[in-house]
Amino acid sequence: MDLGIKGRSAIVCASSQGLGRACATALAREGCRVIVNGRTAEKVKTTAAEIAAETGAEVVPVVADITTEQGRAALVAACPEADILVTNNAGPPPGKLEDWDHDAWIRAVEANMLPGLLLMRALIPGMQARRFGRIVNITSAMVKSPHLPMMGLSTAARAGLTAASKAISRAVATDNVTINNLLPERIDTDRQRFMAERIMREKGISFADARAEIVATIAANRMGTPKEFGDACAYLCSDQAGYISGQNLQLDGGSYAGLM
Repeated sequence: MDLGIKGRSAIVCASSQGLGRACATALAREGCRVIVNGRTAEKVKTTAAEIAAETGAEVVPVVADITTEQGRAALVAACPEADILVTNNAGPPPGKLEDWDHDAWIRAVEANMLPGLLLMRALIPGMQARRFGRIVNITSAMVKSPHLPMMGLSTAARAGLTAASKAISRAVATDNVTINNLLPERIDTDRQRFMAERIMREKGISFADARAEIVATIAANRMGTPKEFGDACAYLCSDQAGYISGQNLQLDGGSYAGLM
């Protein structure tokens, strides 16, 4: 299927690895000009070069920390007329309520809620004027099913982004600007390696056994692939997806137990 976004410009936050990179690659494959982003210069430049070589697209590296005003400004300056914005950032580490003081909560909000909203604030007016905009927030399955106490910081901040995005989506839908959220769970990236290593240390088991424990929680009995995730992102950014907005798409191998 031709997604109708060839020649569009896209900013993909935190895209030097993992889910962000998967989304950047999928958009580049569709012919978008893509801004890739991260905080480590060598990694960002290498990622941009590799995606460009794989897809033939124009891929521009921007080294920036999106938790800072300067970092967000650098992204916008690199692509002031972005048609597509994919927000993403690493989440806070797992922990316990007693570990989370005031500063920990503020850091979570500044990493996983405010950057996406402030980038929307900068870019949505131009999208409205051009009558095309696609915004996708990479959040977490925990937003709809916050069943792991150790993920409380991440869940709270991402749920705030989800709620604000839903409200904003109603105001901009008439201008062909959509805002949707991708809710991953158990996609096979370095994050899942980190979680398996954590289980391995806590339980004194092998990495293979820790990984098997994770896989056993997934209805599909396997982890999702980054490509599956990136392709879902690309579709939500497509011309065909103009009537889909304010939605949460779970990529969890059918594991969510709820109906809505």
